[in-house]
Amino acid sequence: MASRFRDLGSFVQALERAGKLRRVSVPVDPVLEAPEICQRVVREGGPALVFERPVGSDFPLVMNLFGAMDRIELALGRHPEEIGRELVAAVQAVNPPSLGALWRNRRFLARATNMRVRHVGSAPVQQIVEAPVLEAMPHTQSWPRDGGRFITFGPTITENPGTGRRNYGLYRLQIYGNAETGMHWQSMKGGRGHHFEAERLNQPLPAAVVLGGDPILMLAAVLPLPEDVDELAFAGFLRGAPVPMVRARSIPLRVPANAEFILEGEVPAHERRLEGPFGDHFGHYSEAHDFPVFRVKQVTRRRGAMYPATIVGKPPQEDKFIGIAVGEMVGPLIRLVNPNIVDLFANDAAGFHNLLTVAVKERHPKEVIKTALNVLGTGQLSLTKVAVMVREDVNPRSWNATLRELWYRFEPEERMLLLGIAPLDTLDYTSFRMHVGSKLVLDATGEAVTSEPPPSSVVDPATLDRRVVKHLLLDGGFLVVVVRDSPRAVLETLVRHEALRPIKFVVAVSQDINLTDEENLLWGIFTRFDPARDMVFTEQKFVGARPVYRGRIGIDATWKTGYPLPLTMPDEVERKVEQRWGEYFG
Repeated sequence: MASRFRDLGSFVQALERAGKLRRVSVPVDPVLEAPEICQRVVREGGPALVFERPVGSDFPLVMNLFGAMDRIELALGRHPEEIGRELVAAVQAVNPPSLGALWRNRRFLARATNMRVRHVGSAPVQQIVEAPVLEAMPHTQSWPRDGGRFITFGPTITENPGTGRRNYGLYRLQIYGNAETGMHWQSMKGGRGHHFEAERLNQPLPAAVVLGGDPILMLAAVLPLPEDVDELAFAGFLRGAPVPMVRARSIPLRVPANAEFILEGEVPAHERRLEGPFGDHFGHYSEAHDFPVFRVKQVTRRRGAMYPATIVGKPPQEDKFIGIAVGEMVGPLIRLVNPNIVDLFANDAAGFHNLLTVAVKERHPKEVIKTALNVLGTGQLSLTKVAVMVREDVNPRSWNATLRELWYRFEPEERMLLLGIAPLDTLDYTSFRMHVGSKLVLDATGEAVTSEPPPSSVVDPATLDRRVVKHLLLDGGFLVVVVRDSPRAVLETLVRHEALRPIKFVVAVSQDINLTDEENLLWGIFTRFDPARDMVFTEQKFVGARPVYRGRIGIDATWKTGYPLPLTMPDEVERKVEQRWGEYFG
């Protein structure tokens, strides 16, 4: 069945009919005010938003399109988990190929014929062709220390200059002027690889930024597909119909015919400009660094075009739901190369890449370590910082279940793998080195290491060290302490103290963390520590060249000098939105 939605406008209309979208008819500033409204609505489980009169622009601003799972299901036409199951089942059913297998899967194979694009000669997105005046669009500034306004939902199309393979990925673009932006190509991203090849040839890389389109097209830009798999073709599979593409007017690329805007241009070779800061997915600013530049030659758009944007920051935000949906669609495919993986979950509260839980069957001795290393070398999963391996019958989406498995089945000497130097997400700042940090694998799959139940209470750690402000004992002997200063010294005391003998983990966090909010707690822990730098143990020594760790594990997950600042909205913006709330939605 073909997608119900041909473009962004038809999706917006469907959301409105279903009561899943609200229009804001009063003027709203895209700088801070609209983002503050949007994240409040996300936290309340509210609707998609259309700001009809964004200050400084004649184009309506659309936000929070995908900030709830029911809207993503509406966009996809089914639950994303069904797509993941279908992909795995179909591949397994036709391997090995046979006439019977092909016949039994004929519906899937018929749908797979849409995994391509369809070339058209004219397009709604080219109804108006004009010189670039980017500052006439309602670009948002999400956080006060951002380097300026950014395009936050503008997937970029590039082609490998050597092979012609296409990439369609989502990257932020800082507005420098009417015809120039930054191009935030992070490590391990397809567009960055294409630009690398273009620079080797000393030539500019043609690029097209796509604003809007049908909702499946918009979601396809964040799919972590293998490098040479065309996201636009895969969108055709998800849509049940090929994506219509038209030749761009000023560059040698084809672009989605039903988008709202296309920014046509190129990324010069060997040219960089300071980009950022930017309030990012991990809930802190990514600081300013040199990144490539995108020069816009021409803008094409449809009549009555709408401008889409999103906001990222401390969870929950809209990307929570997008990330969960992507994981359910694409995550099961890893079972094709790791058949002992039963399920996996990249934790949205921890910023996805910072905490991955994998449920596995261990069929051979230490197969779990082989599987972990395989996962850490696969696509975007290679940016994972902490991986926890659990047994096949454990729900990886349950943090409490994970903690209990760590209590019963984990100990650091034989069941922990620490990789001191490895690739990390560009946004990760905890190692104080861009793109590089450490990784941690915790194996909780083997035979039980204890039969004793985890402790249900603990001595107040403030009586052991006055620098502890408050504490919370979680399941599995996992103790979190809020400290006012000198967290490393506090941990050194606590991990060796006899009064804490029943405890397995002691984690220090900063005073801005809410211990009773699991989402905030996971964010506060896993976005703020580097395993190699910030872990201490009751006992730590070398046996030959092998490091040996025993006893309790201490983790310094506090904010540290040199880290970028956490994201906060100015009081005056919060007051303004509070006072105008009735105007927006009255």
